Amino acid sequence: MHLKVLTLPGDGIGVEVTREAVRVLETVARKFSHTLAIREALLGGVAIHKTGNPLPPETEALAIEADATLMGAVGLPEFDNAPPEKRPEKGLLALRKCLGVFANLRPVRTSKALLDSSPLKNHLIEGTDLIIVRELTGGIYYGSPRGILETDGRVSAINTMHYTREEIERVCRVSFQLARNRRGKLTSVDKSNVLECSQLWRRVVTELATEFPGVTLDHLLVDNCAMQLVLNPRRFDVLVMENMFGDILSDEGAVLAGSIGMLPSASIGDRRPSGVWVGLFEPVHGSAPDIAGQNKANPLGAIGSVAAMLEYSFGLTQEAAAVNNAIEAVLNAGKVTADLKPAGPPLTTVEVGQAVCEAL
Repeated sequence: MHLKVLTLPGDGIGVEVTREAVRVLETVARKFSHTLAIREALLGGVAIHKTGNPLPPETEALAIEADATLMGAVGLPEFDNAPPEKRPEKGLLALRKCLGVFANLRPVRTSKALLDSSPLKNHLIEGTDLIIVRELTGGIYYGSPRGILETDGRVSAINTMHYTREEIERVCRVSFQLARNRRGKLTSVDKSNVLECSQLWRRVVTELATEFPGVTLDHLLVDNCAMQLVLNPRRFDVLVMENMFGDILSDEGAVLAGSIGMLPSASIGDRRPSGVWVGLFEPVHGSAPDIAGQNKANPLGAIGSVAAMLEYSFGLTQEAAAVNNAIEAVLNAGKVTADLKPAGPPLTTVEVGQAVCEAL
């Protein structure tokens, strides 16, 4: 295949981990006889510095043109007090919207080599293999009215959670399809005892379940789900939830994997005529400016995002499995960065990337 990929290294360690992810992608292309056309553009804080816009029009056009987009991370402390439209994260939200990606897939798998890296007991997390599906373009992050208001000297703030039936149905349909191809279990997470949005969510997902007789559906309140993820994560296969719940619980999944640097993600939209999904792929971790430029960031989440891209945007399941197997081989060999608590001296970002390429 000919793969047209846009890379958006972004801010902080995003530059370093994306560089290693691209090296792995190039290795896969050589190994499996694909051709690559890789372009790079600006997003986030670096884009604000150079253009004044967290998502420049040129970046948006390139993202729409590409078959898939690989992102590093966005965010810098210097923008913490900036107005919302001048924050790096605004560029990411706008990018998701322009691509129409509505479902964020965050796989969480424990590796035997990393069991001791998690603060949880080994017997609780061993064998965990789940996917959290987060609705990505609705909910409280996008709803209106919103803002900070001052009336008669009194200051207040408002955010609005809003969902349509169509928004709920499309992300739940993706989740049922994933569960059907895995172990056949879908857990829908909501707060239906309090929120009307969650009451509609539960009604829609229950009705949709009749189209997927091979999938077992259960419902869990979000606070109970947060507890069950650390008490009994093996009970889960695929979990689907609204935007803010997914933002919070998917980071909790990092505890199961041993480090947030391990977690990849795929944000997918409608299927192309070829049958694969439009996709934006990125590691879950942030820009970590405190270690940026020091060659110590863990690139495995970014490299895992390459595997997700190969599978979901190109349908290359064999190539995706090869990348995941190479990551596992590197973990088993102890060739890891300091965050994964290696027995010997930690490897650098570049050395871990090279180790994955050699394993491939």
